[in-house]
Amino acid sequence: MFSLPLRGDARLEPLEIWHADEFAAHLDRARDHIRPWVGPAFVTDDLDGARGTLARYAERQAADGARLYGIRLGGTLVGGVMFTDFSTAAGSCEIGCWTEPAGEGHGLVTQACGALLDWAFTTRGLFRAEWHCRADNDRSSAVARRLGMTLEGVRRQSWPFEGVRHDKEVWAVLAPEWRAGAAAA
Repeated sequence: MFSLPLRGDARLEPLEIWHADEFAAHLDRARDHIRPWVGPAFVTDDLDGARGTLARYAERQAADGARLYGIRLGGTLVGGVMFTDFSTAAGSCEIGCWTEPAGEGHGLVTQACGALLDWAFTTRGLFRAEWHCRADNDRSSAVARRLGMTLEGVRRQSWPFEGVRHDKEVWAVLAPEWRAGAAAA
């Protein structure tokens, strides 16, 4: 089974349909924390919803599209990263993340997203990766910045949440920029 060590006792691993019970329990811990920042179809409220989310990502991965990975800390699922969009034809992808409070502050999301970007650019030959987040999500913007992404613009009032429309930031990094950053590090 694929498992990538991050730091300490943290690992990055695929999330699959058979993880539905664990994913549902994780969402119970994370739901209130991530609901403002993550799409409503992802933040499910029960086991069937968790299974449905994992099944949608499995179907998209089978078509060489979106992918979903969990971050485990001490063996417990505390968050994850994903390709919300992945297109070799277009040469681009969008990555995202989520975490429960126990997963914050360890640098795991940035490291895990870096692994996704490295794979997308180096192994799959993509040219562009995007990061979308609500403009008031400072933690998410900080991850994009640490990944060497450039803020390309703000889509005004394009993120609806609980009857209020929020601005969305669009960040991106290009393969040559990623390689230059990796070489400098």
